[in-house]
Amino acid sequence: MKHLLLTATLGLALLAPAAAIAGPLENACNRSDRAQSNRALCRCIDSVARNTLTRSEQRRAARFFSEPDEAQRVRMSPTRRDNEFWARYRAFGAAAERSCS
Repeated sequence: MKHLLLTATLGLALLAPAAAIAGPLENACNRSDRAQSNRALCRCIDSVARNTLTRSEQRRAARFFSEPDEAQRVRMSPTRRDNEFWARYRAFGAAAERSCS
């Protein structure tokens, strides 16, 4: 019974649409109205994010697509937490620019 359930679960995961397994940055990028965005670029950006940011940092960065003022607030924030996140976000941005251009 356990094997049947595991097989069924794996089968559904393999048949699920790509958007269901896309990360938060890929989803935000695909939904954005930026002229330069396309599925391949968004997928690449998400791939870099998975290697450089934690899952919660990815969700936080994804909000920048719909709330650009939030990025400015974080960048200007005096808190150590925001400053550390911004340093990791900038490193992610540089890595994405190298890998995805």
